[in-house]
Amino acid sequence: MPSPIKLARPAWVEEFVGFIVKGNVVDLAVGIIIGAAFTTIVGSLVKDIFNPLFGLLIGGIDFSNIFITLKGPAQPTLDAARAAGAVTLNVGVFLNAVIQFLIVGFAVFWLVKGLTGLNMAGRAAGPTKTEVLLEEIRDLLAARK
Repeated sequence: MPSPIKLARPAWVEEFVGFIVKGNVVDLAVGIIIGAAFTTIVGSLVKDIFNPLFGLLIGGIDFSNIFITLKGPAQPTLDAARAAGAVTLNVGVFLNAVIQFLIVGFAVFWLVKGLTGLNMAGRAAGPTKTEVLLEEIRDLLAARK
């Protein structure tokens, strides 16, 4: 009976498996998934909460309908212009994206600031063992002189 042929596994397969199971990659994947969900929440916050309030403050303007028709028939709304096949500069859509970016940036800033504060609060006030040992070595060297 002939022996079965054994195929050698390429070295990069082991490297790839090691890379995938590292904590950093898993953390990154979790971050991307949470970021996608957070983006949906922020998009709704901008579209459904902030834009109506800003529009009310500046006279009832709907940001999503601020556009410039470059070519094609002039229409009262962006949806109507798109349906008519007009070429438009969508200034309001861009403003929505900028507002959304600023909100995400602000939220991430406070998240990082809070996590940094928690990290600092969890640290002991005294020196680490390494610092104590280095101070002892320094003092011994100073005493030898």
